[in-house]
Amino acid sequence: MRTGRISEHGFLADGHSAALVDTAGSVNWWCPPRFDAPSVFGRLLDDAAGHWSIRPVGEFTSTRSYLDDTLVLRTVFTTATGTAAVTDALALEPGARGHRIGLRSPRVLARVVEGLAGEVPMRVDYAPRFEYGRVNAYLTETDGVIGATGGGCRLELRANVPLTCGEGAACGRFTARAGSTHHFTLGYAPTYRGGAPALPDADQVLADAVAGWRSWAALHQYDGDYHDLVRRSAMVVQGMTYGPSGAVVAAATTSIPEELGGDRNYDYRYVWLRDFSLTLQALWLAACPDEADRQFTWVARAMGRIDDEPVPIMYGVEGERDLTEHDLDHLAGYAGSRPVMVGNDAWRQRQTDVLGEVLDAAWLMRHYLDPMSADVRHLLHALADQAAEQWRRPDAGMWEARGTERHYLSSKVQCWTALDRAVRFGPRIGEPADLARWAAARDEVRAAVLRRGWNDRVGAYTGAFGSDELDASVLIMPLVGFLPAADPRMRATIDLVERRLSRNGLLRRWGDDPAGFLICSFWLAACLAEAGELDRARRLFAQLAGRVNDLGLYAEQVDETTGEQLGNFPQAFSHIGLIDAAGRITAAAARLGARPPVPTGFMEGG
Repeated sequence: MRTGRISEHGFLADGHSAALVDTAGSVNWWCPPRFDAPSVFGRLLDDAAGHWSIRPVGEFTSTRSYLDDTLVLRTVFTTATGTAAVTDALALEPGARGHRIGLRSPRVLARVVEGLAGEVPMRVDYAPRFEYGRVNAYLTETDGVIGATGGGCRLELRANVPLTCGEGAACGRFTARAGSTHHFTLGYAPTYRGGAPALPDADQVLADAVAGWRSWAALHQYDGDYHDLVRRSAMVVQGMTYGPSGAVVAAATTSIPEELGGDRNYDYRYVWLRDFSLTLQALWLAACPDEADRQFTWVARAMGRIDDEPVPIMYGVEGERDLTEHDLDHLAGYAGSRPVMVGNDAWRQRQTDVLGEVLDAAWLMRHYLDPMSADVRHLLHALADQAAEQWRRPDAGMWEARGTERHYLSSKVQCWTALDRAVRFGPRIGEPADLARWAAARDEVRAAVLRRGWNDRVGAYTGAFGSDELDASVLIMPLVGFLPAADPRMRATIDLVERRLSRNGLLRRWGDDPAGFLICSFWLAACLAEAGELDRARRLFAQLAGRVNDLGLYAEQVDETTGEQLGNFPQAFSHIGLIDAAGRITAAAARLGARPPVPTGFMEGG
């Protein structure tokens, strides 16, 4: 059976990694050691790359929801003879609560099947395939535990229903009757270190996961508009946080294409400084600013001491630099889209916009960085120096163009942001001579953007100096305070970008972008709010809110015609955009004395 589309998946997380489960009860993606580790279930990228399904034997329909304020997923199957529910969770460390969740998770996936009404014949198909499907493991059964070992990977599965081992797979059947409960616990451990996999009680795993996630949610009370969507998005971003370091990955998957059958299939299981910084800003708006110093300290350590060399723009979750990409040519790819990539060569690029994004996040969180550590002070000082020196140079831009570097407008604007925030920090990060030098460079950047970024022929600020091409990245200009949204030229740019790049409420990054890019679409809603056009901003936000899947999850892009979600999933950028737009609409409504919007978005389960 072929796996469903990416939006048909739910997202489980434990602070180390993520698992994706589809509407038919199949776990199609799990990389237990950490987000960017090789998969043990990789069906998402090839039917033969491993999965674990628990589903009714015959025809069925399914509905699903997260238990309130958790990433614990409950799927209810309905058949002609009855109903049954499967509840799935990745285990948190027993007793971990609040900001302690995700630090020492045991790498366990628990599944509990409950009979709700009538009788439902169920089947289990368990087919682990290690190292992205390359290794077909040996399966053995001992005292009711099925072991699977291959290469450096070891899994153990305990179930209270009989399973039969075959060549590289196990299967079984049972009947879920009203009031019955059936338990499955799958644990991972390295083959040669760390001892045997943990196999805790499945009910206890679910109880701890529910309590852990709810304790985290209770610390973060967002009072603005679109409450449910913002809280869900904040939890998704937290689920994409690698607990031991505090780093936030861009997405949980690799090689889900921007266009079906296309070749822009990148690995997003890494930490981009851009995403990290925008994440901090979004979590601030969502009332989750608690760990700013920890996260800035992580960035400082990951970068090491920087002086004149280009700032690395991305890292592994523990600060690794070399993320050289290669093709998994044995995999068919999502919906036949190849290549399937591991690693991401964007780590080699110069992207000067990240300088502004990091300093902007630091300025927003400045009270949480007081007293400022020496590492963080050096980092912010060095980033400001880089902006002063590098702004005149071309770069790859925030869309990570692979090819010739250009003078992208958004990169120049973010260099201005870096210098502006550095000047505001004042003596906390620089001496008087530094501040004077940064202020002078800031004013030079601003003058250059206003002069060379505006295109009279087009009637807008375009994507790069001397270009006639529109680019949605210029919408950051009012969002970072470079120009007011109501400035005549800025307003003309917003209108033209919307008119030429938008369709069905979805905004493409550039003219021939294959699909609407969700964070750009939310940027447009935010710009409209900043310009005082609250009704238009709310209408657009409502359209975008309607693009989430049934669990409130976004991929990176959405096809403007079919509505299909595309790109890696779930995508931090998209959820960050939602939080930012909701916060700006809330602030605009307060300024204008407007009523709250009509509630919009998904409904959570109980």
